[in-house]
Amino acid sequence: MANDSNPSWKKNHPSSQLGNAVEKADRSVKQAMSHPEEIAVEHAFNAIFRAENAFANAVELNEHMDTVQQNKKQLNDLSQQLKGVQKEVNKKE
Repeated sequence: MANDSNPSWKKNHPSSQLGNAVEKADRSVKQAMSHPEEIAVEHAFNAIFRAENAFANAVELNEHMDTVQQNKKQLNDLSQQLKGVQKEVNKKE
């Protein structure tokens, strides 16, 4: 039997996309915190932006709102952490 070339529905599910985007943003922020350089901060801001878009999509589709709200709280925390890193990077310049 041939492999199914269609992606799993779970990967395309809005709440899964949000969870994955938040995880990527978390990794990006951690990278920026451990290596506070402008490019790392920029990548982290981009990852948070993509996660916020995934959040808006999940809210629009009324997906598992308890999980979506937890992800939003984590996104807010990541944004605050990243703003602190950005201030640190700006001081170096």
